[in-house]
Amino acid sequence: MKSRKLRAGMIGGGIGAFIGAVHRIALRMDGLVELTAGAFSSKAETAMASGAQLMLDEARTYTDYVTMLEQEADMPADQRLDFICIVTPNHLHFAPVMLALEKGFHVVVDKPVAFSLEEAKAIQTKVAATGLLFLLTHTYTGYPMLKQARQLLASGVMGTIRKVYVEYPQGWLSTLLEATGQTQASWRTDPERSGAAGAMGDIGTHAFNLAEYVSGLQVTELCAAVNIVVPGRRLDDDGEVLLRFSNGATGVLMATQVAAGEENNVRVRIYGEHGGIEWMQEAANTLLVKWADKPTEVYRAGTGYLAGVAGHNCRTPAGHPEGYLEAFANLYRNFALALLARINGTVPEPAWLDFPGAEEGVRGMAFINNVLRSSGATEKWTSFTI
Repeated sequence: MKSRKLRAGMIGGGIGAFIGAVHRIALRMDGLVELTAGAFSSKAETAMASGAQLMLDEARTYTDYVTMLEQEADMPADQRLDFICIVTPNHLHFAPVMLALEKGFHVVVDKPVAFSLEEAKAIQTKVAATGLLFLLTHTYTGYPMLKQARQLLASGVMGTIRKVYVEYPQGWLSTLLEATGQTQASWRTDPERSGAAGAMGDIGTHAFNLAEYVSGLQVTELCAAVNIVVPGRRLDDDGEVLLRFSNGATGVLMATQVAAGEENNVRVRIYGEHGGIEWMQEAANTLLVKWADKPTEVYRAGTGYLAGVAGHNCRTPAGHPEGYLEAFANLYRNFALALLARINGTVPEPAWLDFPGAEEGVRGMAFINNVLRSSGATEKWTSFTI
């Protein structure tokens, strides 16, 4: 395999942007990628200051993404960017994604993939037409113990899956925080920048993605109740969804941003005929495996008995906590290894291809549409349509 690092360009994520900093930590963690260029803000002064703070070449720090993509596409092969990372607010995903693909760049984009289902479908079509690699950063799929849970359920040892429970409680929006001008609250509760949904779009899509990823099933019907709890808020901040899956299993999804005192304790429980699994982000190194006829087993990250995809995504020996940043970096590492294999004309390992892509993006946007449709309907059960 060639020894050079992959060259990445970033759109958005300038000074003060939370998710841009997370992406930069994640893409650098394994030494496979270097941030080479960026258009970090639509404000020229912020864009240039961000590039300087990150110690990028001033010539490869841009004040708009169109200029960056056009100029970088014309670079010699030994200098040209390999992929583009897009970390703008939701309403600014589509145009740079499409132009990056048009210019021949592989793409990483923060979730949700776009502002609407129509945009998501167009991106999926474009990805298929270009054959380029595409990563959607549904962070939680990067946790090794969720990969172990997926592997156990897929093996059939628990029999047919019957019940799926997934919850994502937050409390940071339990007051009208957006009225104070707080940046994250301001855009995430603004329908013109966030999209048609608030909590269901922001964290509900993560919960939905995990329900399908870990179970290996797809939602076929849902029944939703979406609420605005805090007076004066324009988008939902709370909701529950009943789920029906492709094998007949049923489940419950909860996503709320008004559970005062809660942080980000994502929790997944899935039960089959013979047992079930339980995982929560606040104890991310632990997977509980429960059986109907024998004691509960405790699986731990970093141990020798983990194999396959789960083992590949462990980074430290057992007992050394791994968390959100490492899970995020696992997505980047797998994407980078798959891309390096393509550059070198080799066959990627199956574990390297275990990252969310355009299909998950489309299903996430369809989830939002179907949840809102069900919540506003008289007959509550709604077929999951795309």
